[in-house]
Amino acid sequence: MKQPTLAAAVAALAFASPAAAQSQQEQLDARYDRALAAGYKALFLCSAIANAEANGVTRSVESVERWELTGIQAPLDTIVPTLEYRVMRAQNGEGVLSYVEVDWADNMQPRLAWHKEEGGCSLGPIGMAVPPEREKLPRSYPDAIVNDHDRIITGKRAEVFDAAFDGSYGKGSRTTAVIVSGQSGDGMWRYAGDFGPATPQRTWSVAKSIAATLVGVAVQRGDADVTMAADLEVGPTDPRTDITIDHMLRMASGRYSDTPGNRTDALYFGGSTVAETAAHWPIVHAPATVYRYANNDTLMAVRSIDHVFASYAPADFFRQVRMGNTVAEMDWRGDYVLSSQVWSTAPDLMRFGQLYLNDGKLPDGTRILPEGWVKYVSTPSGPQPNGPLGYGAGFWLFNKSEGVPPDTFAAMGNRGQYVVIVPSRNVVIVRRGEDPVGSRFDIVSFTRDVLAALED
Repeated sequence: MKQPTLAAAVAALAFASPAAAQSQQEQLDARYDRALAAGYKALFLCSAIANAEANGVTRSVESVERWELTGIQAPLDTIVPTLEYRVMRAQNGEGVLSYVEVDWADNMQPRLAWHKEEGGCSLGPIGMAVPPEREKLPRSYPDAIVNDHDRIITGKRAEVFDAAFDGSYGKGSRTTAVIVSGQSGDGMWRYAGDFGPATPQRTWSVAKSIAATLVGVAVQRGDADVTMAADLEVGPTDPRTDITIDHMLRMASGRYSDTPGNRTDALYFGGSTVAETAAHWPIVHAPATVYRYANNDTLMAVRSIDHVFASYAPADFFRQVRMGNTVAEMDWRGDYVLSSQVWSTAPDLMRFGQLYLNDGKLPDGTRILPEGWVKYVSTPSGPQPNGPLGYGAGFWLFNKSEGVPPDTFAAMGNRGQYVVIVPSRNVVIVRRGEDPVGSRFDIVSFTRDVLAALED
């Protein structure tokens, strides 16, 4: 029998190696996807249930599975329903939610998300066996709240509200809440069955607008300046020292991002930290020359002011503006994930919008945002996104939208979270949703129709 030559053997090995490597990579990716899916499930079960109960309302596991855990990104959508979980409570299962664990691999620890005494939940890194040492959780819940689901709405206003909930503004969209209100706080509202005025949902990227607002509050107190260098912890000869907080807020840092938005799955669902995830990206464009929407830019804008949080935390701001049912969650090492991981109710987001209607002043006239801040966040400056919307500093702009006042700007987030602010009409519109991937709620058309209905 003829023996293969060395050259032939080497050629055969070279031919086989890519296929073997690809198979190994596919297996590794599939394993990582299971770990991410388990982290997603653990964090959402923990946050949705614990944050609701902190507000005096109840979310069942079945409700979270029906809303937050369906219609999510592939391939997690097919993995999440298959994963076993345990919701662990204090006081022999009768007290407050303590942590959630989700199984994902036989030879690995379950993914772990735990409820923190200061509010919200944090997700541990893949492989963490037990939550870090925590202070004692409260022993009881606040008194239950009776949700006022609807305010009587008639005429064209009712038609617009009906359309928001029946999918007319986006096939397959799932609206959970709508509020329309003016500066006085009077208005109209409606909620889906599992939701009410005290039921929080994850804001997703509406948190970026909250982050920009926290920067503004720090500027008003004299603790920050948007023209100062962002805290990237690089040496003096690194060109990234030219990146300012303003560049970060306007998505114009010039840093590389591997996907639109940077996805940050490792942070959001994998249990990595803000410091590990957001700081290290290299520069590929001069700052202020290219628009690139990136979670990491918002995360670094927040890290640039995190030295003030010891004396003035996000929770202090929420209390000041009467957003008492809102919580900013942290990574497991204690940094705020203010690009996405805030849980808030529809009325709290209405109050957030009204702060901007009132030019950054509280109802008693106390100014907490700098004079001119509303114009700053709602004015395009430098590079702009392609498409029908503009971008300011942490807010989207409806300055190119036909039939909508050009001063309209909005906080917008994944799965249909919107806070639309129309200064010239003295109106705020809040729409919450759990829209599936591939289904988009047409917020511009909805805004136009709401404003027309208000004239009726």
